[in-house]
Amino acid sequence: MPLTPELRRGIDQIRDYLYGGGFPDPLTNAEQLSFLFFFYLVEGMDADSLMRAKATKRDYTSMFAGDWAIRNPLNAPGQAALPAERMKWSQWSVMAGETLVRWVRDEVFPFFTEVAERSAMNFMTGARLGIDEPTVLTQVVGLIDRLRLDEADADTKGDLFEYVLKQVKQAGELGQFRTPRHIIRAIVEMVDPKVTETIYDPAAGTAGFLVAAYNHIRLANSSPAGIFETELDGKLVTRGWGDRLSAAMTNKLTNATFYGNDVDPKMVRLATMNLTLRGLPNVQILKRNALTTTMERTEKVKLGLPLDGYDVVLANPPFSGKLDKDRVVDDVKVGTTTATEILFLKYMLNSLKAGGRCGVVVPEGVLFGSAGAHKELRRQLLENNTVEAVMSLPGRVFQPYSGVKTSALLFRKGGTTDKVLFLHADADGYKLDANHDTPVEADDLPMLVEAYHRRAELWDQWQARDEKAEWTEKWWIAGLDAIRAADFNLSAGRYRPQSQTQVEHRNPLDLLDELRALEGEILSELDALADKLQERV
Repeated sequence: MPLTPELRRGIDQIRDYLYGGGFPDPLTNAEQLSFLFFFYLVEGMDADSLMRAKATKRDYTSMFAGDWAIRNPLNAPGQAALPAERMKWSQWSVMAGETLVRWVRDEVFPFFTEVAERSAMNFMTGARLGIDEPTVLTQVVGLIDRLRLDEADADTKGDLFEYVLKQVKQAGELGQFRTPRHIIRAIVEMVDPKVTETIYDPAAGTAGFLVAAYNHIRLANSSPAGIFETELDGKLVTRGWGDRLSAAMTNKLTNATFYGNDVDPKMVRLATMNLTLRGLPNVQILKRNALTTTMERTEKVKLGLPLDGYDVVLANPPFSGKLDKDRVVDDVKVGTTTATEILFLKYMLNSLKAGGRCGVVVPEGVLFGSAGAHKELRRQLLENNTVEAVMSLPGRVFQPYSGVKTSALLFRKGGTTDKVLFLHADADGYKLDANHDTPVEADDLPMLVEAYHRRAELWDQWQARDEKAEWTEKWWIAGLDAIRAADFNLSAGRYRPQSQTQVEHRNPLDLLDELRALEGEILSELDALADKLQERV
């Protein structure tokens, strides 16, 4: 079932009603809708679990079994408890006004918080009702009812929630923001996670990378009859039902494949809901700052986390955050830097098992910065690991959140780099304006993904090239000696074959993006210098 225009209009109607009703913050509204979606859907999920238990003759206790001790006496005058079945959406969604607000706020939220604490669904921790205006809540509950989410498949429910998340257009306090899903899909296609592997996002946000990895694995394990196309963000996207996955593989995929954490409790909730709607309710997204806390082996065992690292790490960590240097754990320190993009990259390297693969979005300054921490991290990546490719993304690809110039870095843990494939995208399929949401035909990403998978073949083509001829490809290769001589610079433009045509016709907006990246690097180095001077005072 595709994400129909009717479903989109339903979400738009809810969003407009919330905004007009005095709830203008898209992030808070997305969080509140995630709670209400969960309350609506969990009744059907519980009923399905009961039916399966009966069919297989297994034990299962409904989450709505037993009684519920009333929290607010006004909700049940003269009664200390009521059957827990009264917490079902079908029971209370017919209420209205102040009665509805009081019931949802004082009974439904506490009930599901207790339910979540007994399971892997930790996203209810600290949750509370934010839509507390009686008329607004009554209307929103009614509008959600009309969506008939129980009739939608997991892909449709997930895509619908992604449509909700797309309305969030502000960056978080640590510089985190929603990564465009087509950029995520390109990186995931390059890294190519498998069904037997563990996959981790240490800055999960709304779980975009984990969802994309799940969809990628299902597509790779689908028969021709199980492959279909759906429209997302104005583009056709290929999906698969995963009909060739065995029962054991499906169990592995849903219970022991995906892992993540985020420092922001709102992001933890949104990520958990995104995964739950996709059919992954048992994936734990931990509320944790991986840069300031360590996790002992015994704690990993308790939480069911891989003990010796992950096979795949996928992430777009916060770009502009700064940490108190005294809080940074020793394992992720690189010199004296407190820049989150450097610390996260070091942490991700540490999180991989030997031979593990990583695909990560980084600001350009990480690739060419001359500060000691930047050069040392690049040296470690190149001399002690295998950097396979750097893909330069178009400027403004992260609008409307940020104009920062970025690249995707792809590497394996261990070994030594002998050469690096550089890829350059001028276009990503969307108009590179302030909103970056209008589909266009020009799109370099599919060709660059294919080039990455053909990199061994491209090496032969690169060696056989005529160095005097014009180089028109959007890929090129540099050896480790050349990179080492350039202070381990990994900026794609540094090694691009010179072209008079490119010099004459280079887009001035690209030059401005590079200047912004340079300015950011200069400011970062000035901050580091100021810190050192302060230490001497």
